[in-house]
Amino acid sequence: MRTPSSLCLIAFILFAGAVIASTRATQTPKQSAAASTTPNQTRLKRGKYLTEEVARCTECHTPRDARGNLDNSRALQGAPVWIVPVHPDQNWAQQAPALAGFAAYTDKDGEKILEKGQGPNGEIIRPPMHIYHLNHQDAMDIIAYLRSVPTTTH
Repeated sequence: MRTPSSLCLIAFILFAGAVIASTRATQTPKQSAAASTTPNQTRLKRGKYLTEEVARCTECHTPRDARGNLDNSRALQGAPVWIVPVHPDQNWAQQAPALAGFAAYTDKDGEKILEKGQGPNGEIIRPPMHIYHLNHQDAMDIIAYLRSVPTTTH
């Protein structure tokens, strides 16, 4: 036997389903196309998320203004490394390279860096760069996103 509250819940779910179905039925093809995303757009969106929110590449590879804030008008253009080691380290990088456009790297270089923690030409990645061991799809999404970032700003 169903209780009044379970009947209300069922009625609500059916109503919501009907509203969603009628909304989709009244969309024009142009609206439907705009609402959907292409695989490439999804890949770039995921690459941007991984770059900016997970790996936080912008923190070191984007220049900062006089107040120490990221200068997003020059996103991923390369920058002096502002992080200093606790103990002296001769291998500490002083400059984070430009990643915008990913022009200085091949896809294979990017795969080695992001999947194996190995720099181009087999060199060791210098601190403070993190060593990543990403899966192949995540690495390729990041590379695709970096290639989409403008190399210069106007």
